Amino acid sequence: MNKAETEYPVQSGSTFFKGALIGGLIGAAAALLFAPKPGRELRGDLSEKISTMTDKSKEVASVVGEKATDLAKTVSSKTTDLAKSVSEGKNSIMESVKQASADVSDDVKDASKDIKDASEDASRDVRKEMNKTSY
Repeated sequence: MNKAETEYPVQSGSTFFKGALIGGLIGAAAALLFAPKPGRELRGDLSEKISTMTDKSKEVASVVGEKATDLAKTVSSKTTDLAKSVSEGKNSIMESVKQASADVSDDVKDASKDIKDASEDASRDVRKEMNKTSY
């Protein structure tokens, strides 16, 4: 990123829309307050606008709730899949470790037997040599 991008980061689209909505509300309120209307008419218009804003807020909250529910279901599903994958991987690793341990154990047994046989042979050879050279 260049210097200008780091000093003036681009804001997300949702931030822009929030600002536009707030600005629109402030502009509408200012237009109603400064319009040459009698008090009853102005209060009626304000009441109508507030009612409209309440309805829109409820719609937005409903949509956000639905999206949050869908997102929660998706996250739950993905988490379950990930847990299964981790469990399967763990089982696979455990089997590999068990097999490797068995292989090493067999190799150690074979090596121990070879060492024992070699030491017995060496011991016999030393005894024979000792008997040949005895006085």
